[in-house]
Amino acid sequence: MQNSKIKTFLVVALLTGSLASAQAPTPADAIALEQEGKLQESAQAWNAVIAHNPKDAAAFASLGVVLAKEQKYAEASASYRKALALNSHLPGLELNLGLSEFKQGHFPAASTALHSALAADSSNMQACTLLGMSYYGEKKFTLAARYLETAAKADPANAELHQMLAQSCLWAKKFDCANEQFRQVLEQNPNSVQAHILFGEALDGLGRTHEAIAEFEAAAKISPNEPNVHFGLGYLHWKSQHYDQAKPEFERELAIDPSHAQALAYLGDIEWKNDHADAALSLLKRAMKINNDLRIVYVDLGAIYAQQKDYKNEQLALQRAIDLDPAQPDAHYQLGRLYQTLGNTAAAEKELSKVQELHKKAEKQAEENLASKMATTPPALNPAETR
Repeated sequence: MQNSKIKTFLVVALLTGSLASAQAPTPADAIALEQEGKLQESAQAWNAVIAHNPKDAAAFASLGVVLAKEQKYAEASASYRKALALNSHLPGLELNLGLSEFKQGHFPAASTALHSALAADSSNMQACTLLGMSYYGEKKFTLAARYLETAAKADPANAELHQMLAQSCLWAKKFDCANEQFRQVLEQNPNSVQAHILFGEALDGLGRTHEAIAEFEAAAKISPNEPNVHFGLGYLHWKSQHYDQAKPEFERELAIDPSHAQALAYLGDIEWKNDHADAALSLLKRAMKINNDLRIVYVDLGAIYAQQKDYKNEQLALQRAIDLDPAQPDAHYQLGRLYQTLGNTAAAEKELSKVQELHKKAEKQAEENLASKMATTPPALNPAETR
């Protein structure tokens, strides 16, 4: 203990200039201080080693490790990069840099470093896992799924890893992969509401809407007030044209969240389909005030305004619907019919000529799945919470 105190005194004295004749710290001194948990003193010692030899790549790398332990990730990354510039072959250097960048939420920089680390050692599961998580953070879900699948196979008991893989597969529209992963997650935790919801989305993506409904019903039973669960269940019934079953689910979602724009929009659509134009108009306008990017609102408004012979507002609504998704034929058809009514033959022909072509393309496209409605972004990755 006495020797440790003397060594610490000598290092600090040298660095502060109060003991000019003290012996310069060595790498062994810096390592000993780190092992004793004296991270600040260890970093000072490594800086002294570097001052004595500015081309010591290992010293820069070791300083980076100490700085990372202090959670000074920006400084750690800078130190790792200096080490790389001096010697790019130091073991573990790219991995440490990737982890440091990942902890800062710098996912593209982390991916670059971790890709190099994995190229140097393809069996490094830490690099593989972090690379998959970095691609997830970048929202590159196809790449994320590729690496997370390898990592998940190597760690079958890691439920969080399997859930992230499942979410990556879902957002990459790899529904078979998502289906299998969520099934495994639910085997481990059958009461996971989010797993039931996401499993339902994956099943819907596979065209197994009836099974998807069962998953959402299970989620609603476990947690009746879970945000979005009743909207998801309502949407699946709406998609199946079971409007009488969809309506109460949208109403339940609105009881939980009165500003749920999509629940208002689809409830408005059901009222319009049931020939309740006034009720539909009120709901659709409420939805539009909350979110002016819901295409179904403008298609339905166009139809309602057409019935009311409010041609000016009909045209505005249909043009907005087309702006939101020009590949859907229904708004083009309605706009073409409007132009015919207004006597604008050229504009009518232009719109109607698109309809047949778009119908052919639409037949080749998959029907919109629930995953595209439930959220606009996947669950965020918080690097600070990642172990």
